[in-house]
Amino acid sequence: MSRWARVSRWARVSRWARVSRWSSAAVLAAGLAVAVTAPSAAASDARPAAAGPAGVQARAAAIEVASTGQVLWSRNLNTEVPMASITKVMTALVVLRVGHLSRRITVPSAVIGYVEEHGASGAGLRPGDTLTAGQLLEALLLPSGADAAYTLAEAYGPGLSAFIAKMNATASLLGMTRTHFSNFDGLPYPTGYSTYSTPADLLKLGRVAMASAVFRSVVDRRSYRLASGSGHHAYLWVNLNPLLGVYRGAIGIKTGYTPTAGHCLLFEVIRDGRSFIGVNLGSPGVGTTVNGADATRMLNWAFSR
Repeated sequence: MSRWARVSRWARVSRWARVSRWSSAAVLAAGLAVAVTAPSAAASDARPAAAGPAGVQARAAAIEVASTGQVLWSRNLNTEVPMASITKVMTALVVLRVGHLSRRITVPSAVIGYVEEHGASGAGLRPGDTLTAGQLLEALLLPSGADAAYTLAEAYGPGLSAFIAKMNATASLLGMTRTHFSNFDGLPYPTGYSTYSTPADLLKLGRVAMASAVFRSVVDRRSYRLASGSGHHAYLWVNLNPLLGVYRGAIGIKTGYTPTAGHCLLFEVIRDGRSFIGVNLGSPGVGTTVNGADATRMLNWAFSR
């Protein structure tokens, strides 16, 4: 990306950030406090790679102590790479900052064409159904529903472009200086590299998101069943996280996959009073179902220290 494009993008985000008046300032304040107190990425890069976990095949990866932000091991910590549907963590965070999770939102008819056009994962939302924002967060984070992302972005922007601007402004406020969102779901458009981040930035995003009790309760859930009711059909959404119920102590966070991004996983595990947050980007794997192989290698190493 050219210098002029980066400056223009920064200017647009900065103008938006100055005039926007959001609610839920407490969520952002907590996130900023976590981000500010974390050790610098430069210090983390100084750690010897040879002491890290064996067999990790991800293009970029890192693992840290969740309580302090101390990075224990990393590979390409500050390299910008696609993150696929880990993008939806920021989508959820923007919604949570605004709040009003009991707000009722009607699923727009455009979601059907959107999911089909991009070959996206969906939560099977029915156009015309009316769900709460809280229920749509379940549809967003468990089955990684691009239809839920579209519905929330349209409602909370309001409008898709305004919502994406809020995502980038939030990233800037959190100090995620090497992250850019071109959409609200991580799909590879306009190109496979248009939405990108780094392991360092995504560890920061993970800490901020997991500081929200609402977010934690959603991503730790194996499945969510919504019975049919007034204004909506019945739904069952299953969490795609390969670590939940498999790796002891796993409590989240989010999977991602595109052909360009490969298998991606942002994760947190708490066990015996110890907690680690990690991320792997561009891991190899068969098919679109994200595997937990690299995450498991990093976690086993971290818990063995």
